[in-house]
Amino acid sequence: MVKYPASLFGHNAININGNIYNFSHLLNENEIMTPEEYFYRPALGEFAPSPVNGKFEILADGTAYYDKFGRNFMRTVHVLRIRGMDTKRLSNILDEELEIIHNTPINPKKPEKYADFSIFSRSCSTIIRDGFRKFGLKNITGILPRDLFVSTIFNVYKQRRDMGINLELYSMPQLKVPEAPYSVMTPLLNIKHRKQHKALIAAGLI
Repeated sequence: MVKYPASLFGHNAININGNIYNFSHLLNENEIMTPEEYFYRPALGEFAPSPVNGKFEILADGTAYYDKFGRNFMRTVHVLRIRGMDTKRLSNILDEELEIIHNTPINPKKPEKYADFSIFSRSCSTIIRDGFRKFGLKNITGILPRDLFVSTIFNVYKQRRDMGINLELYSMPQLKVPEAPYSVMTPLLNIKHRKQHKALIAAGLI
């Protein structure tokens, strides 16, 4: 999104039996959402900083800036569907992460932000990554969203027989609306993940 630089790197979320776990630098966006809200929620305001304070704000008339705009309007969504995992156990792990986030003391200077957010250790990607590691997929790596996505595909594919799981890859093309330009695929910045990506291409997975 042109006016939202953080979106340059993409975003990760995880759908467990219809509950989408979303993690964010904004405190109120660390939540469980329905697929309908996550993918298709209409923009309540332009997905951009408030013209009043240049930051997150909900105006008196209800117009929201930095709003939770439906992700499929923001970009093409790439999906890894996994069947056969212990979804209850994975849900419990991510429920604990949400509890940690919402029990974190708020920074009074930035009450709308998740105080412990860090792109390197506490972000939409790294929280999910660490959840997978706790689950047992210990070789999954990545800090940025696409790096994590490729690493997850690569490692789940390698362990699929041992874990008794199946995987499927597909994409949901971006739905064009005036508030959002067409998205562009983010680059893979980690050399290890570039090699994994090439291996997945060779295997005919992507």
